[in-house]
Amino acid sequence: MPEIICTTVYRLHELSDGAKEKARAWYRDGGFDDDWHDAVYADFESICNILGVTLRTRPVPLFGGGSRGKPCIYFRGFWSQGDGACFEGCYAYTPQASVKIREYAPRDTELHRIVDALQAIQRRNFYGLNADIRHRGRYYHEYCMSITVNRDSATGQDMTRDAEEVVVEALRDLARWLYRALKSEYIDQTSDTAVDETIAANEYTFTQAGRRFG
Repeated sequence: MPEIICTTVYRLHELSDGAKEKARAWYRDGGFDDDWHDAVYADFESICNILGVTLRTRPVPLFGGGSRGKPCIYFRGFWSQGDGACFEGCYAYTPQASVKIREYAPRDTELHRIVDALQAIQRRNFYGLNADIRHRGRYYHEYCMSITVNRDSATGQDMTRDAEEVVVEALRDLARWLYRALKSEYIDQTSDTAVDETIAANEYTFTQAGRRFG
């Protein structure tokens, strides 16, 4: 015989403090949007474009058929040793990058430092430096990027002694910047305030113990 079972459900604000924590944990573990980092990725793509980094892309299938190019950006985080971010692409000199990055991110002194280092080493090498950036290994952090630096010169002149080190470290600093941006975004979006607002907006309901209902 079929039975009708009645259950009392609660909105988040109606729960006890302990039940609220369980409800938030449910959202963080399973209800959290997988695309939470899209805004950071878009920002990073704009920054790369200014600095002269062209991100490599990989095809991602679309539901309706076909595919789109997804930038080769990788990360793992945020609380374990070895966590970090990295990317794949190529780097070459871009005019006015120092001016443009200050217009785009006027308060970000770390980006200013990175672009200034790249522009200075390019100047000493007559703007002929370029780099190929590829991911290597199973982990995702700045030291998983294999970076090969070369110099284009009509006369075959070699790069200055410090060129490779400066370019490699600047690109790794860029990966570190990306990881910090991702971590900051994740912390913001998983804060109690942000989670509570999302749960309320979606009108999720819970049992008295804080278990998701429905």
